[in-house]
Parts: sequence; C-alpha cells; structure tokens
Amino acid sequence: MTDAKTLLATRRSVPIPALRDPAPSEAELTEIFTAATRVPDHGKLAPWRFILFRGEVGAELGRRLADLAERHEGQPLGEARRAYEEQRFTRAPLVVGVVSTAKPHFKIPEWEQVLSVGAATMNLIHAVHARGYGANWITEWVAYDEDAKALMGIASDEKVAGFVYVGTPGDAPSDRPRPDLATVVSEATLPQDRV
Repeated sequence: MTDAKTLLATRRSVPIPALRDPAPSEAELTEIFTAATRVPDHGKLAPWRFILFRGEVGAELGRRLADLAERHEGQPLGEARRAYEEQRFTRAPLVVGVVSTAKPHFKIPEWEQVLSVGAATMNLIHAVHARGYGANWITEWVAYDEDAKALMGIASDEKVAGFVYVGTPGDAPSDRPRPDLATVVSEATLPQDRV
C-alpha cells in the first residue's frame, strides 16, 4: 500500500488498451468497494450502485450493444465500429458501471447526492490505484441511451456516472498537463460596497 500523499500525487488515467490481466481479486474488490463507499453521503442515502461487467456476460452485452447501435443508426456498422462496440466491456479485464440513483428528497438536495456519486467513483479509482492497478473513467453513448441502459439493467430514472475500466497497467502511465493553480485557486473577496 502506498501512503496517501504519494497515492494522490501519482494517480493517472491509464489508457484502456494498456489495461491487462489480472484484474483485482474478489478479496481486493471487497476492499475496493468498501473504500469506494466511504464518501460524504448526506442522509445516508447511498445514492449510487456498482455493476461489474466482465467475462462472457461483458462479451455478450457488447454484441447486443453493437446490434442496438446498428438499429439506431439504421444501417450495418462497419467492421471496425462493430468490433469496437462488441468489445465495449472486454477492452479491460473488468469494467465497473457506476450508477447514480439520486432522486428528489424532502431534505437532501439531489445535487448533493450527485456529488456523492462522483466522490464514490473517485474513491473507487483511488482504491484501485492503491492496490497497484490502473483505471480509466469514461462514459460514451451507452451511458446516455435509454435502450442501452435497459440492456445493462439500469432503470430509466437512474443515470450512469461512468464506466471505470480496471486492469493491470502494461506500461507506466504518463502524466498530462495539469491546470496552473493560479487559474483555478483564488482567495475569497468581499463585494464592493454599492453607492
């Protein structure tokens, strides 16, 4: 396990093609999801859930999503596009769908629930990284298509926060440019008195 300071400083999105076997073991996944759920959660609503896509189920779902894309587009998919869709949930050893179950509540603003979903997703990614694995968080069209969501077992009143692709990095991930802190961090100021 890496100390938290190093962990936060070294986390990178690993390109999906660079994620290889093995994926985390079942025992590691228990630890990872335990960490993922340790987030601010006003009202203890747990406004998120996780779906594991892997193995033959992931492969079959990819085939069904390719067929769906073809129906939506009204023409046969090209060979490369069909392969891309069919491999959607087999591009990495494990794909975790993070689903937002946030909904109106008499006391807890829906926005706070959505923020909790984002925090759970980031905790998931940090927990994966802490165990030496890599991850990449994406959405793509299947996150927003109601027919695709239904194929994945996601209700119409739920939203996909993203798909986290998980595996062992084949190469050390490279860094990317980060924002200049002076452009994203500022001191609060008081408004000028109005005359």
